[in-house]
Amino acid sequence: MSFGSPAIDYIEENLDLNRFLIRHSVATYFMKMSGDAMRNAGIFDGDVLVVDRAQEPKTDSIIVAELNGELTIRRLKYYKGQTWLKAENEYYPPERVLNTDNFNIWGIVTSVVRKLH
Repeated sequence: MSFGSPAIDYIEENLDLNRFLIRHSVATYFMKMSGDAMRNAGIFDGDVLVVDRAQEPKTDSIIVAELNGELTIRRLKYYKGQTWLKAENEYYPPERVLNTDNFNIWGIVTSVVRKLH
């Protein structure tokens, strides 16, 4: 005796994760999250981030950036003409980006992929 899946009636088409998660394929890359600085945004240690270099960073975007030689993932904040990087964990203070800092945005985090164990 064989039982069909109750979900079979709800399948509309095959899911292509590239089409679902990636908007600009040539400008998108994946990276693994390390640390807990973004946990309150639902990004955890070991998650795979989908990062789009083609999207324009805006205030509140979650970005991958290089700040003075260190790679960081933070929420971007523009406030009164200043640029701030804010962690989504109360144990990490916001960092102000100074004009003298070496600061480069490597892309916007557009999705998070997590494997359940």
